[in-house]
Amino acid sequence: MLEDQLSPDEKLIRDKARHYAQEKLMPRVLMANRQETFDRNIFKELGDLGFLGMTLEGKASFVAFGLVAREIERVDSGYRSLFSVQSSLVMSAISLYGSEDQKKSYLPALAQGDLIGCFGLTEPTHGSDPSSMETHAKATKGGWILNGEKAWITPSSHADLFIVWAKEEGVIKGFILRRGMDGIETPRIEGKFSLRTVPTGHIILTNVFVPQENILPKASGLQDVFQCLNYGRYGISWGALGAAEFCWHQARSYGLERNQFGNPIAATQLFQAKLATMQTDIALGLQGVLRAGRLMDEGRCPSELISLLKRNNARKALEIARAARDMLGANGILDEYHVIRHMMNLETVNTYEGTYDIHSLVLGRAQTGLSTF
Repeated sequence: MLEDQLSPDEKLIRDKARHYAQEKLMPRVLMANRQETFDRNIFKELGDLGFLGMTLEGKASFVAFGLVAREIERVDSGYRSLFSVQSSLVMSAISLYGSEDQKKSYLPALAQGDLIGCFGLTEPTHGSDPSSMETHAKATKGGWILNGEKAWITPSSHADLFIVWAKEEGVIKGFILRRGMDGIETPRIEGKFSLRTVPTGHIILTNVFVPQENILPKASGLQDVFQCLNYGRYGISWGALGAAEFCWHQARSYGLERNQFGNPIAATQLFQAKLATMQTDIALGLQGVLRAGRLMDEGRCPSELISLLKRNNARKALEIARAARDMLGANGILDEYHVIRHMMNLETVNTYEGTYDIHSLVLGRAQTGLSTF
């Protein structure tokens, strides 16, 4: 159904992404997840393929971007997070709100993967409520002094460039920070059981001087932050379905090969009913993100639609991964089958960039006109 609705260019981009993901990412994901190791070369590889910031300046459609996210997350949600943070959060922030000099200075290097960026919004005590952020900026001669802490930032411990949001006299503003500035620390968060292929950490700011030319001059207010997040949530809505598709196909293959009581377990009614539910949820989810992508290409996609799709697709993907884990029986907990890794990753995907419940409240507000937060 989806195939007939894609343009030839979108199919070419999708096929290029699928080949890369299966030939280059899939062979390394098992040990990367098991040992929690990060390969910086992935940024260069994505840059060489032209995938980083691919929607900027109309280089590719938002549908094509979604197709790439889907293929990368078919391998691993962590790898798709790297792609999304660099493209949807960091590069979009500079493209939308940066000066011409900032765009010329940073976007080409970010697009090539020569610079790694991260997006500093979430704080240790402020996740769903970014308006209450405590990181603050104080004007000083020639620039600003920033103090505060960001948490759960991918991939801060390896980033060269930081988009940091801070309050200045109650107004949220964006700043571009570079590694090497005095007062920046980026300790890694240890003990993750999800998204283990990518590093996640803090950004600790202690009297960091940021020159005047490093402020994002067109950014002022939480609405600008949410614009970047909408791009990220859109990519998540596609990517989560890629993970779900892997789990669906893995469960189907396993059911056809595994015999119990003299027959393949795929011959049982319960097994087939689960496959039918997986197929239905994925097919409907893909139609939803395809429509959203077309609307984004036309510049008229409502933010509530992105909330609806992020909420639905992340939760449905998690449910599919959990069902696939169960369908594989004891083998479902072995990482060599990859389903347990997807399941654990999707626990995070269901949470970040707006939890399931927060997006429920966004949709409730849109329907009733009444805000609960």
